[in-house]
Amino acid sequence: MNWEKIKKTLGPGILFASTAIGVSHLVQSTRAGANFGFGLVLFIIAANVFKFPFFEFGARYANATGKTLIDGYKHLGNYAIWIYFLVTICSMFFVSAAVVLVTTGFMDNLFGLSVLWPTFKLFPIALVFLVTVTLLMSGKYNFLDHFIKIVGIVLLISTLIVFVLTLINGPVEHVKHFIPPHIFDDTSILFIIALMGWMPTAMDMSTWVSLWTVAKMKSSNYHPTLKETLFDFNFGYWVSAFLSLCFVTIGAYLIYGTGKTLPTGSVGFADGVIKLYTSTMGNWSYLIIATAAFSIMFGTCIGLFDGYARTLQRTTTILFAKNDNKETDSRKVYIWSLVILAIGSFAINAFFSGQFKILIDLATTISFLIAPLVAVANFKLVSSKYIDKAFLPGKLMKLMSWLGILFLTGFAFFYMYVKFLK
Repeated sequence: MNWEKIKKTLGPGILFASTAIGVSHLVQSTRAGANFGFGLVLFIIAANVFKFPFFEFGARYANATGKTLIDGYKHLGNYAIWIYFLVTICSMFFVSAAVVLVTTGFMDNLFGLSVLWPTFKLFPIALVFLVTVTLLMSGKYNFLDHFIKIVGIVLLISTLIVFVLTLINGPVEHVKHFIPPHIFDDTSILFIIALMGWMPTAMDMSTWVSLWTVAKMKSSNYHPTLKETLFDFNFGYWVSAFLSLCFVTIGAYLIYGTGKTLPTGSVGFADGVIKLYTSTMGNWSYLIIATAAFSIMFGTCIGLFDGYARTLQRTTTILFAKNDNKETDSRKVYIWSLVILAIGSFAINAFFSGQFKILIDLATTISFLIAPLVAVANFKLVSSKYIDKAFLPGKLMKLMSWLGILFLTGFAFFYMYVKFLK
């Protein structure tokens, strides 16, 4: 492939990876390693593998049609776009609140804002919302594209350094009479569901891949080949999958079996994760790692808010606008979407104040339960009825799709059985 053309295409995949590598990796994967060692690795690999086709279909459909998956849902019937719209509205406040809470924890750990304003405990959270919304209101896709690439490089380098040093140093010694936890008791199963819910990220965010791919084509004024688009997406997806295993290893090697646990509060958790890194690299690296960790989460926060705002922008345009080409009105929807998302998510954070773990698990579980619906819709859209034959997925991808649908549906029903019937 031509490098100049790759540069014109590269971006949506990295943006996807940077958005994915946040709560699912930095929080959930580290918790998985710290609590279960390598006992949950197969679940993490399964989630990455079985979800892959449905995220890939976002990039494939956008390249084949020049439109987003959300436009595609309209072709499936009004019911499909309405279901997606309502699911987005119901889940976006919880998901955004969870991500902002984690981001705030790393920011507060770095700058100590809660100490400066002890009487207003929600001030750091409000600040993250304000900065995120302001940046997205003032910038366009090109800003997002360049910012995320910088964050992605910082993330990749810092995580790989700690991962390699952790492997070199080896696992810490277990305490005497250490008893490994049961993987298949009710509490562990609920955590596994939450872990897979955002591994590598929530399934409904597969539409964002198509949104960013279309936005990249418009901003670069270049329509790449399918091979170029999939190269960009595959690179981002599998890098994020590999990093999820890096975070599990860090948690397993440095905490599992030691009798230590990661704190449950957002600030305490952030400090605990950063100390995992510095215990490997040395105390001199604390400020560097703290800055990198905050950058990772802030990049996730930026990508998340942009993705939800673009989703609402596109769905409301399709459902309610008389003229699909009114860019000014569409931009207003984007801005108002950011404002409403920030206010609603802030309210969730205020309600769940101090309940960090509960909010994270609730948000990730919601995402997992709606995953089968999104998977089926995405699979339908890459059939010969909706895209040209040259863009259809191969037999292996179709097989993986069927297995993925069975996997996601089976676990969703299993979760409801454990939660409500057992």
